[in-house]
Amino acid sequence: MNTKSIALVTAFGLLLAASSALASPRVWKDASSGRTLTGEFVELTKDAVKVRRANGDVVSLPLSRLTEEDIAFAKGASDKGGALANDWPSWRGTGRDGHSPDTTSMAKWPEGGPELVWAFEDCGKGYSCPAVVGNRLYFTGSRKGKAEVICIDAGTGEEVWASTIGTDPEEGYNTRWGAGTRGAATVDDGMVYAMNANGDVSCMTAEKGEKKWSVSLVDDFGGKIPGWGYSESPLIDGDKLIVTPGGEKGAIIALEKKTGKTIWQSSDLTDPAQYSSVIVAEVNGKRQYIQLFMKKLAGVSADTGDLLWSTKWPGRTAVIPTPIYSEGHVYISSGYGVGSKLVDISGKEAKDVWSNKVMKNHHGGVIKVGEHVYGFSDGPGLVCQNFKTGEQVWSERGEGKSKGAVHYVDGMLVCIDESEGSCFLAKASPDGFEELGRFPMPRKTKLREGTSGKIWTHPVVVNGKLYLRDQDLVFCFDVKG
Repeated sequence: MNTKSIALVTAFGLLLAASSALASPRVWKDASSGRTLTGEFVELTKDAVKVRRANGDVVSLPLSRLTEEDIAFAKGASDKGGALANDWPSWRGTGRDGHSPDTTSMAKWPEGGPELVWAFEDCGKGYSCPAVVGNRLYFTGSRKGKAEVICIDAGTGEEVWASTIGTDPEEGYNTRWGAGTRGAATVDDGMVYAMNANGDVSCMTAEKGEKKWSVSLVDDFGGKIPGWGYSESPLIDGDKLIVTPGGEKGAIIALEKKTGKTIWQSSDLTDPAQYSSVIVAEVNGKRQYIQLFMKKLAGVSADTGDLLWSTKWPGRTAVIPTPIYSEGHVYISSGYGVGSKLVDISGKEAKDVWSNKVMKNHHGGVIKVGEHVYGFSDGPGLVCQNFKTGEQVWSERGEGKSKGAVHYVDGMLVCIDESEGSCFLAKASPDGFEELGRFPMPRKTKLREGTSGKIWTHPVVVNGKLYLRDQDLVFCFDVKG
């Protein structure tokens, strides 16, 4: 089944063994049989609740079979709005899988590209993509020596408010490739969580940007700023905020999201922080957080932070892409000639399934669609790789499609070329590469002048709008079909 298809489920005939890396999954219960299914709320319809399952499929659960508690939750979630069905509340979306919730996006772009709705020209230095909740966008960017969350009206492109995460003296991390914030903001339950390159983590209100608390990964948790600055996007899982200070005191921490107070620090996992972001998975009934470091991939207990498993990884220079979890397996990739591998974590110990150099993804991300993954590999260009076997299915390289970032929406890949800044649409299909439209970014920033930086912000499609960023410049395009 295609990951964006909707299966009509008339009964809870399945006991789900593992959930994907969802930000806030729920266990839904059949009132008659007592069987359960784990997945995230997507949408409430007249007769059913739509839930996103572990493999990305969206299924419909009849209201007539749900418990009163589940029905009440679904109604409340639907009324509340927020980071639910049609939003993009964090890095790579709700499931941290790069899948847009949109199902009516253009199947082909017109000549010259989709219509430009608005442009915002003061997002500061930085590479973060937006978090999109309701009618607001939340970017991070550095302006006048301050790292900020910048809130923009999604309809007009006008700035609503800005709130300081911390200072950004453009010192303490390598700025040869460009200064400014790296990680995306995360929006949850009316609050925004964000981090700057120096490791300051702040919580503020989504409505007005009023700061509630802040901590320093360096001063408070013994972390060390990575060479190119902290680049992680905070993860919210239930009542916890998860980030990676790295270091001897413990590589990963869990904080109370409302207060910033420490819940645990993973003292038996002490690797330095790299540039990837944590994902969450539930394996054999145990919830865990998974993170990629320079020399290992590791999973820790969500309850205690204790190390559950690890596997070696020959990272070089920097490891950046976010891991992918699916049905008891974790896929990872990194650039600088390293490659990719699949790890089985469903047993007592983590076991490598395969390892090769088909996908050497630098930082443009890899996205799983069905039984295949898609991403830019250093050398071959855009690559389609079999998830289970690691075999290359196809690759496409050439002007405007040699290296960049990928995003998935409604059966399509939205890709941006990091050098020329052109954005193109292609089918997410193992049958071969087919381009279905391309257009250039309207203009390029002047903030990258004198640096080696390129266009590294990942594209995002949500609510019928495509968002592109080049440092201070943000563009909104209408891509609704």
